[in-house]
Amino acid sequence: MLLLLGLCLGLPLCAGSLGEAWPRDDTSEQVGFRGPRQVRLLQRLKTKPLMTEFSVKSTIISRYAFTTVSCRMLNRASEDQEIEFQMQVPAAAFITNFTMLIGDKVYQGEIREREKKTGDKVKERRNKTSEDDGEKGTETFRASVVIPSKDKAAFLLSYEELLQRRLGKYEHVISVRPQQLVGRLTVEVNVLERSGITSLEVLRLQHSRQKGSVRGEGDSELPPSTVINQNDTFAKIIFKPSVVQQAKIAQNGILGDFIVRYDVNREQSIGDIQVLNGYFVHYFAPKDLPPLPKNVVFVLDSSASMVGTKLRQTKDALFTILHDLRPQDHFNIIGFSNRIKVWKDHLVSVTPDNVRDGKVYIHHMSPSGGTDINGALQRAIRLLTDYVAQDDVGDRSVSLVIFLTDGKPTVGETHTLRILNNTREAARGQICIFTIGIGNDVDFKLLEKLSLENCGLTRHVLEEDDAGSQLVGFYDEIRTPLLSDIRIDYPPAAVERVTRTLFPNYFNGSEIVIAGKLAHRTVERLHVEVTASNSKKFVVLKADVPVEPPEAGNDVAGSARPEGGGAGDPNHVQRLWSYLSTKELLSAWLHSSDERDKERLRQKAQALAVASRFLTPVTSMHLKRSGLQTDKPEDAQSVSAATGPEPVMQSLRGASPQPGPALKKPYNPRIKVSKTSVDGDPHFVVDFPLSNLTVCFNIDGQPGDILRLVSDHADSGVTVNGELIGAPAPPGGHKKQRTYFRTITILANKPERSYLEITPSRVILDGGDRLVLPCNRSAVVGRRGLEVSVSANANVTVTIQGTIAFVVLIHLYKKPAPYQRDHLGFYISSSRGLSSSCHGLLGQFLSRDATLTREPAGLSEGPGRPPLPRAGDGPETVLKVRGHQVPVVRKQRRIYNGEEQVDCWFARSNAAGLLDGEYRDYLAAHPFDSETAFGLGPSGGL
Repeated sequence: MLLLLGLCLGLPLCAGSLGEAWPRDDTSEQVGFRGPRQVRLLQRLKTKPLMTEFSVKSTIISRYAFTTVSCRMLNRASEDQEIEFQMQVPAAAFITNFTMLIGDKVYQGEIREREKKTGDKVKERRNKTSEDDGEKGTETFRASVVIPSKDKAAFLLSYEELLQRRLGKYEHVISVRPQQLVGRLTVEVNVLERSGITSLEVLRLQHSRQKGSVRGEGDSELPPSTVINQNDTFAKIIFKPSVVQQAKIAQNGILGDFIVRYDVNREQSIGDIQVLNGYFVHYFAPKDLPPLPKNVVFVLDSSASMVGTKLRQTKDALFTILHDLRPQDHFNIIGFSNRIKVWKDHLVSVTPDNVRDGKVYIHHMSPSGGTDINGALQRAIRLLTDYVAQDDVGDRSVSLVIFLTDGKPTVGETHTLRILNNTREAARGQICIFTIGIGNDVDFKLLEKLSLENCGLTRHVLEEDDAGSQLVGFYDEIRTPLLSDIRIDYPPAAVERVTRTLFPNYFNGSEIVIAGKLAHRTVERLHVEVTASNSKKFVVLKADVPVEPPEAGNDVAGSARPEGGGAGDPNHVQRLWSYLSTKELLSAWLHSSDERDKERLRQKAQALAVASRFLTPVTSMHLKRSGLQTDKPEDAQSVSAATGPEPVMQSLRGASPQPGPALKKPYNPRIKVSKTSVDGDPHFVVDFPLSNLTVCFNIDGQPGDILRLVSDHADSGVTVNGELIGAPAPPGGHKKQRTYFRTITILANKPERSYLEITPSRVILDGGDRLVLPCNRSAVVGRRGLEVSVSANANVTVTIQGTIAFVVLIHLYKKPAPYQRDHLGFYISSSRGLSSSCHGLLGQFLSRDATLTREPAGLSEGPGRPPLPRAGDGPETVLKVRGHQVPVVRKQRRIYNGEEQVDCWFARSNAAGLLDGEYRDYLAAHPFDSETAFGLGPSGGL
């Protein structure tokens, strides 16, 4: 089987970038070059592979977008045939997963550190200048594979991005270019914004400028079959055109970009701060401020290559921009080729006469000669530096260079590093450079670095684009500076690992985003201080922002949530922090000139990218055959396009478990197991079958706490921990918040170490080979004495060595109330393999028995024991277990998803006196922490 994968960013063919071959073995397939052009032409004349389904699902939570693409294809030909999957991904996004299903074989992507020599991996390239690959602002992911005749293939691709605010709107763009008409085509976008959605629109499909054509009327026209459901904080958009509707748009299946544009409510001048499980994000976008004056030099390439349409469109755009300058602004114009031509020897104010004269000067520019980029930049910076120094306006204005070219440096200084160093030294961080590259021959990498190193932005205008409209649009983003020299501070003792907090400028309609970790999760308020300059004065904003619950869960209070549960489980604020931190480390790495510092930054960026599963220039994606089989793609929904940042993997069935005792089939959702469990908020139940007693208690933990449920690492090698997620309490309740288990982690140390992580949406089994199972498909897998059985959307059963069995119930809500969260319940089905030394909130009771006694009323009351409610003045019930005595009261509990009601003796006050030690003794440091605060020997019994 021939397999070819890559992020072909501007490359006509992926084969040109992948010259190495994978060794042919049990876990990988061979990678090689495609055939000659004549062979490819013959292949296109044959029966074209049929795409049976193309679906995209995006969930945007507080500006952070999780997107999953699912594609199914069929080889209809009578011989083996190459099938290609391709998807345009936003340039700012990180790919987090790619999975292929070829017939009954599964190939899973795994993000690893990039080595100097790469072979069996998906590569990322950063060349964005190709003629026939990649729209503006996108990168194209491609995967090609040869499929046997009449066989099927499925592809799953996931990526994440932080949406940028431009001109007062966030814009989410999804490429819908399946290259053919598709029987089932769906795009679903869910937007959840806690602060409220103020405006939302879906634009008319923006078609490819390079291939195909789109017919339609105005931009305000909704794409056909688009349905929008929206309330104050949540919006759901579905685009589901029929084959006939697709054909009316484009016969070749290139429909274009599906664009959702929206903005959010902003009430506080200090910005919007959101906290979730120890991480915070701060969105700062002030409004209603007077604009800062601009000192701007327009630098226009007038070399011979600009002849014709490019120069004419650019001149027209500059005419528009000059008319838009404000009276308090100052400007100048430079035209450059092999000579530097300056309109005035100093910046001039914006008057009708100066604007008219500037337009005349631009009109008479004629193309000729080479391209002296270094000389033009040095002259522009010198003009701005002299003006600011002479007029002493630096603190009350913003100095900008707007630089436009279509080529590479050919005259004067042509060495890229020296141009960058010269510019950086001249600008000294006081002048921001905004660059625009036109066409396919421009050195866009140079322009990108010039802007990044000098507090600016960059844009790439394709050859066939309207350069004039692009230039005007770019200028609109920076036409209104509101603040300069922005600094955002938090108390050093309260936060850690905070992303960038210094910003040279803030332009109207944009947004500043900072993320970090809270040093202490119990903090109730976070002090924020913003200092900046505007046209009138030095601005200082201070506020103590409450960060109290609800701080857990991704739901937006009072809003619906997308069905499927995938996005409700992960911490989107933590993902956003990882995204920003990785971006900043990569930028620092690319622009560092010190080799030692560069290597240090590369290693830090690499470690964070691997931990976050981001495909970056310092990481690679290895495709690995799982060795397990799947149902073929034609079986009902065997591949699910889940949402959220988790890797989107295949649903596995028919796995061959390791020899030894094993469950014959997945647990039925209604199966009755031991009462010993923890479920709900969280409610603990302990069954003592010898005494025919059941005891129950509650634990009021904090969101983010990891509780030790079963600790038997020293003997059986088994540890079970559970991480809490928070939610607001129901109205009228006596509690301030609820907590549920969102993650159950199991460490099995014998016969070999295996790690298991269970959430409502997925199961991760890692014991050398990483395996991910979605919870919405039934599956059974087994290895190393560990068997995992998933009953779709119901429960997960874990059997260890045939003598220990746990059942994890999955609680899902299609339309949750604000106080509800998808969560887990943990039940001990069999504990025969656990030792008598087992501990933990549940484990300490497994090898014990209990008795009840009656004592006179009031005997058990004391400083540490509040009075218990009881009927009359009769004797009080006392439970004796493991040497402890604690008063209890009769209660009823519902278990097994409410299907069974049990009578139990309830111990109050967080089970004080019933448990060994205190609550903090049961807090784990991390999900797989196997240490315990108690000794290994058994505690005293009755």
